[in-house]
Amino acid sequence: MTLTPDSARSVTLSLPVEGMTCASCVLRVERALLSVEGVSEANVNLGTEKATVTFDPGRVGVAQLQERVAKHGYVLRAPEAAGGRTPSAPGQEADSVLASLKKDLSLSVVLTVPILLLSMVSMTAWYSQNVPLSLRQTNTFLFLLTTPVLFISGRRFFSGFWSAIRQRTPDMNTLVAVGTGSSYAYSAFAVLFPEWLPSTASAQHVYFDSAATIITLVLVGKVLERSAKHRVSDALRQLMKLQPPVATVVRAGEERQVAASDVIVGDVVLVRPGERIPSDGIVLSGRTAVDESMVTGESLPVEKGIGDAVVGGTVNQNGSIELRATAVGEGTFLAHIIRMVERAQGSKAPIQALADRIASVFVPVVIGAALLALILWLTVGGALFPDALLKFVAVLVIACPCALGLATPTAIIVGTGVGARLGILFKDAAALELLHEVRSVVFDKTGTITEGRLSVVQVLPVGEHDGNDLLALAGAVERQSEHPIARTIARHVASLGIPVAPVSSFESLTGFGVAGLIEGRAVTVGNDALMKERGVSLSPAATVVPRLGKQGVAPVFVAVGRTLAGVLGVADNVRQEAPAVVAQLHSMGLETILLTGDAEEAASFVGREAGIEKVIARVLPEAKARTVEALQKEGKKVAVVGDGINDAPALAQADVGVALGTGTDIAMETASVTIVRGDLVSLVHAIRLSQRTLTTIRQNFFWAFFYNIIGIPLAALGLLTPMIAAAAMAFSSVSVLTNSLRLKRFR
Repeated sequence: MTLTPDSARSVTLSLPVEGMTCASCVLRVERALLSVEGVSEANVNLGTEKATVTFDPGRVGVAQLQERVAKHGYVLRAPEAAGGRTPSAPGQEADSVLASLKKDLSLSVVLTVPILLLSMVSMTAWYSQNVPLSLRQTNTFLFLLTTPVLFISGRRFFSGFWSAIRQRTPDMNTLVAVGTGSSYAYSAFAVLFPEWLPSTASAQHVYFDSAATIITLVLVGKVLERSAKHRVSDALRQLMKLQPPVATVVRAGEERQVAASDVIVGDVVLVRPGERIPSDGIVLSGRTAVDESMVTGESLPVEKGIGDAVVGGTVNQNGSIELRATAVGEGTFLAHIIRMVERAQGSKAPIQALADRIASVFVPVVIGAALLALILWLTVGGALFPDALLKFVAVLVIACPCALGLATPTAIIVGTGVGARLGILFKDAAALELLHEVRSVVFDKTGTITEGRLSVVQVLPVGEHDGNDLLALAGAVERQSEHPIARTIARHVASLGIPVAPVSSFESLTGFGVAGLIEGRAVTVGNDALMKERGVSLSPAATVVPRLGKQGVAPVFVAVGRTLAGVLGVADNVRQEAPAVVAQLHSMGLETILLTGDAEEAASFVGREAGIEKVIARVLPEAKARTVEALQKEGKKVAVVGDGINDAPALAQADVGVALGTGTDIAMETASVTIVRGDLVSLVHAIRLSQRTLTTIRQNFFWAFFYNIIGIPLAALGLLTPMIAAAAMAFSSVSVLTNSLRLKRFR
């Protein structure tokens, strides 16, 4: 079960639905749920066999939803049915359904094989000469063998048919039940009351073999379909398995083995080499490399040391570490990923509306076509009723819309699962579909095109000082400050191993810089305003500062007494992968725009470095959203890529908002796509995955319609037997599922 607050008065539940077989069933369950007062939204997915329902718990409860769905012939499972939490992915209940199908198929095969053999042999001269059974006795034996095939192995089709009749909403069960039932009913009548039939329709005209074989072949298709569905949802099951069953915690100085679900925030957790990390946390001691590939898509292990964050479900590779648990259970990053994947797999892509519209009229049209074929064969074609009946049955059977209902959801399930494996999380199916339609990609600058962290990129000494002297002076004073620029400089000096002298009389001058005494010398580090206030001449750097500004580099001045010792350039570097990613987007025919609140010079430099076509600077967060809206009014589908709180309005306005997982929670909640590991290369992967998924959906629609468009006329013309029609119908569903599974090969 997924339960998320949707508003102050509503919740969203994702609940399994039993008994659905085709696209018509999906529509029926959706309409049933939406007819309940208090339900604001209902999406039903045939691929996951789940209903995602948003409702007001003050006006309606799960029991009322179950009751309404039950009236339409389906079972809506409550959260309590799985011990308080419905599994997020097909699990034990999926296996039980598959086991039931296999049991019914086994009985059907055991009985159908002798039915077929006896039907064929009984028509030969050898049989009449060597077997002491009359034709009527043989047909009676066939009747006895076929009855359990239809009403035990095939009971699900007839119970579904009865529900559809009561609700006046025909579906796949209607076609199978009417087709096989017609063959069986006529044949049974011919066996039990042969004297009531005209002489032209002798007792030889029985079709028990057709009825039994159709049920068997449809069940074969169902077993293959169910098995493929299980593989389709494999990514979600793999994510759920990442949570280890036990954890080693240190409490009161003692190591204890506890269930991973019993770890609480603040616990000290010991993780040995080869073990999965049981919760999100911060490393307290030890060093190791962690395999985060299943969570972030990053194949290379990530080095972790004291103070580094680790993610629950990832694998500790080569060192023992102690960590303090910061999030457990539903609050972990892994749980967040599972919820996002489940939500995406349970949602509907806009293209699914086409299948829904077709499904609403498809079955009645097919029944009409089958009846028309029956009438024309009897009147114009001059066929006997038994022969015309076979055409009627063949049309019904080949037209089953199972594949139509699976075309979109199976591709979406595999596509979102592949995305999760690569560290790309789609909030819903619409995002996966729309991303390939994007024509303009709008980037934020800081933390998106740039690394989002400052670094020292220029060391420019003046006069008698060299580079190391300049850094030693600046590092000594700056390490006393908590300002981001000060910490950047201090960290850079420490990384180079440059020794620094002690500082006395330290001053932090907010908005200007810092100052202190080093071995009796007054050292000042800060901006040009501080230098002017202290009487330091900046003329030695007069040619340097403008050049730094054009490169988007912030100058930090260092003075000893009233003499300028040099300038340090601090900047947020352009991401290493940014130019290549932007070039790839251009090769795909996409427009790129840099949208930032920074100054024009800094923004233009970053834009040039990254290869971005258009730069819009000095834009406030609200204005960013208006800029995106203006692009949309030009008829463009727009993706916005950002990582900060100030990007949230633009991410919400975009057709597709893409948040980097290294950014803020607000950005990730607002966006419809999250790139977990925060690299821009995954943006290209996401767009290509969207393109591949939509291609797969279109191919699925082709296969779903191909069999019907070709098969229905052939069946009506008498060129397909009901048995061949049943095989083709089953193969169409398997074709759609197999084609969707090809997406798993996406790299």
